[in-house]
Amino acid sequence: MAGIDFSQLSHTPCYICEEALLEKNLQLLNRVQEESGAKVILALKGFAMWSTFDLVGNYLQGCTASGLHEAKLAREKMNKEVHTYSPAFKEDEIDEIARISDDIVFNSPSQFHRYYERVKAINPSISVSLRVNPEYSSSPVDMYNPCGIYSRLGTTKVNFDESLLGKLDGLNFHALCEQNVDALEGVLEAFEAKFGSYIEGMKYVNFGGGHHITRSDYDVDRLITVIKAFRARHNNITVYLEPGEAVGWQTGPLVASVLDIIHNGMDIAILDTSAEAHMPDTLAMPYRAAIRGAGESGEKAHTYRLGGNTCLAGDIMGDYSFDTPLNVGDKIIFEDQIHYTFVKNTTFNGVKLPSLAIWTKEGKLEMIHEFGYEDYKNRLS
Repeated sequence: MAGIDFSQLSHTPCYICEEALLEKNLQLLNRVQEESGAKVILALKGFAMWSTFDLVGNYLQGCTASGLHEAKLAREKMNKEVHTYSPAFKEDEIDEIARISDDIVFNSPSQFHRYYERVKAINPSISVSLRVNPEYSSSPVDMYNPCGIYSRLGTTKVNFDESLLGKLDGLNFHALCEQNVDALEGVLEAFEAKFGSYIEGMKYVNFGGGHHITRSDYDVDRLITVIKAFRARHNNITVYLEPGEAVGWQTGPLVASVLDIIHNGMDIAILDTSAEAHMPDTLAMPYRAAIRGAGESGEKAHTYRLGGNTCLAGDIMGDYSFDTPLNVGDKIIFEDQIHYTFVKNTTFNGVKLPSLAIWTKEGKLEMIHEFGYEDYKNRLS
């Protein structure tokens, strides 16, 4: 498959989603659906490039939203199943959420009791479920561990209210973070030990997100086996998976340009992008973004520290080496920057948001959206 022709890119920074790679991920997720009987829905918190939703909707069953705005986007731009969860729904938003959602997920029995009758009156066909906390996770980072100590996410067994059982259509859990199926097996064991007795009579169980299904080393066959075995244990119950990162995984880069090169103990290249504003998980996770053609510090002939164009001292992508010296105007291609990036972008320092583009299967660069001053101004007052 031919790669992106970066000569078609007139300006940076820019995220470029490769349509063929996105469809490859969707085809794999669809295989999981077809062979396991599970339903896969897109978690908008990880990937929300709605210009691709016609393609996504050809394969997946719908979207899972984290509140009103994501739910509206799911309904307007894909219009398939809309599942909406929030740690706590707001009084002035719950009615609209009920109208546009197919499933609403309450985080606690108190939220259920507060809003159940109301949402059913507004939308009698809406399914209602409860997020539970199996109190087990092998998440590699505490910041992304929804089952950690004192977690606010989901209801623990000791706080479960059995009076809800006659009204609940499903149970949800989410305990994974960029993990393989062995981590899911551990979570399922804890979930069934604590909540298995409540599953009878339910319409579905949602296994949440964090499944790295499209990663090259993920054991897809084993996932299919695990899902089929779970469904067999529970009267062929419907199972949902809601990946976000796995949909956008390895589907395209963020392209930046070198603005200046200075020297202060080492060579430093200042780019027209920002780790803080445009690649936030590189600082929060943290992880080191891969750069096309670059190596570790000292591995190649010319090493540079790459920094963002903001005033934050720590706005640093890291130290990378290159075969040839960098020059002002050179493009730097950060790999795998489509998931959990533009959904988290900020305009800190008034830095321009990267444009959004698609590299089509026909080999053309289609510019989807360019951001400017108005986008910065309209976020303020």
